[in-house]
Amino acid sequence: MPVDAAIRKIVPRPARHRLDHVGHLHPVMQRIYQSRGIDTEAELDYSLANLPSPWLLTGIEEMTAHLVAAIRQRQKILIVADFDADGATSCAVALQGLKLLGAAAVDFIVPCRFKYGYGLTPEIVNLLQQRQPQVLITVDNGISSIDGVRLAKSLGMTVLITDHHLPGDALPAADAIVNPNLPDDRFPGGALAGVGVIFYVLMALRGRLREQGWFQEHQIGEPNLGQLLDYVALGTVADVVPLDYTNRILVQQGLLRIRADRCHPGIKALIEVANRNAANLTSADLGFALAPRLNAAGRLENMALGIACLVAGDAREAARIARQLDDLNKERREIEGQMKIEALSLLDELQAFDVQHLSAGVCLYDKNWHQGVIGILASRIKDRLHRPVVAFAPADNGEIKGSARSITGVHIRDVLSDIAAVHPKLLSKFGGHAMAAGLTLQMHDYPAFVLAFDEMVGRQLQHLDLEQKIFSDGELSAEDISLQIAEQLRLAGPWGQEFPEPVFDGVFDVLQSRIVGQHHLKLVLRLPFNDMLIDAIAFYLERPEQWLGVRQIRAVYQLDINEYQGKRSVQLILQYLEKIT
Repeated sequence: MPVDAAIRKIVPRPARHRLDHVGHLHPVMQRIYQSRGIDTEAELDYSLANLPSPWLLTGIEEMTAHLVAAIRQRQKILIVADFDADGATSCAVALQGLKLLGAAAVDFIVPCRFKYGYGLTPEIVNLLQQRQPQVLITVDNGISSIDGVRLAKSLGMTVLITDHHLPGDALPAADAIVNPNLPDDRFPGGALAGVGVIFYVLMALRGRLREQGWFQEHQIGEPNLGQLLDYVALGTVADVVPLDYTNRILVQQGLLRIRADRCHPGIKALIEVANRNAANLTSADLGFALAPRLNAAGRLENMALGIACLVAGDAREAARIARQLDDLNKERREIEGQMKIEALSLLDELQAFDVQHLSAGVCLYDKNWHQGVIGILASRIKDRLHRPVVAFAPADNGEIKGSARSITGVHIRDVLSDIAAVHPKLLSKFGGHAMAAGLTLQMHDYPAFVLAFDEMVGRQLQHLDLEQKIFSDGELSAEDISLQIAEQLRLAGPWGQEFPEPVFDGVFDVLQSRIVGQHHLKLVLRLPFNDMLIDAIAFYLERPEQWLGVRQIRAVYQLDINEYQGKRSVQLILQYLEKIT
């Protein structure tokens, strides 16, 4: 969140539930959990035993039957992965997990997003045919790959789809499909990321192999699939899926393994290159430090590099690849920064910052933009405007590709579906979630899409309160701005989408302020009428100099711990600032 963006309304989170029998919890923690819908202390028990059964997933019986046959018959299995962090971690889980369970021949392919597009397309099927696979397993894709599945089946391949994206009106004719968002699926909630879906498939497969005596028969030690949970945690957080109870269990268990130094060399290498401490890693570190470095491979080159890092067998190889990913991420940031400047210039030309001229749905295109970065760009502009945004970049054959990001209350995939229904020839393809989607159309259809998108989004915005708000967990007293509370907050997660990390608000006197690293602002604060000094920092300000000399601010902040030269102290991470005097 840009802390020096337009003024926003600070709104206290309502206490939606009463949390009983938790007298041992600090009142601040009770307040936080109540506002996140927690009813009982049992909902804070993130033991693996509390995971829902994999047998509740539609299609799991057919899926495991085909996989058991593939393992027993030593068939060649090829994993078809997506090119983002969820796809990469899903691929790593499938690769490592199937090998642990006794699969003899497992390989993967991750299509170049710029050449072959998304999903199991016919072009990808023709490409992978050279490897002569007998079984295809899609991870984090495939639910919309009707033509590709048809071609693969005609070539004699068994096709197994694991995905979590929303299905269209028709499903591909695969041999088995596991997707918690299928109609009438009994699994509690459809919030699993792609990596969570394949992990669940492996759990069911292990159970079926155990029943059949596979491990005893072949003298294979039954594997602990928990060793894959560091991958599952990273992919789940990176894909920004809702952290419902199931996902919180998966993420928390993955974090516990990482903190205990029981993670894979690739995960450890990403942590080190991001300058994070594995011993106290949080879900925010997964989302904002590790995931961007992993995603950089898919955005700028080929996610095969990211997968190679994840499954690297030794620390030296993992560290080498992680450094490459870090370099790619630096390049990605530079490209994104330039694209953001250009996008804001376009918005100025469109008078987009004048509310009277602001479109309901904003579309942006530049012939020089990079396909791999338009998703991040759309997200940044969406945060600034508080409107759904689609950013487009040129593709091949006269097409342009768009990446859409939305706001709460506007289901972006449904918007695209409505556009396709009214204008059936406008979109070449589309798919996605409530908050993010991708689409392809012809360049000459861009003006028509801009009008259609604005119209469809406008219908939904009529019923929404568009005032930009920041939800706060209230004020903290001087006594609660402490290492004890900061430590509890750090360990109390995992925090994430729809289970947000706690933030607080308050008025502070500014005793010192200085610019560090060009775009960051370091401050020394105190609560009015209190002598305690509090360190604070605001990252990535666009105009940090405007805050020099300010004497009093209202701030929304995270309570954090600064560790420097072996000393630990409280630090406020400022998310939003308002000048008072």
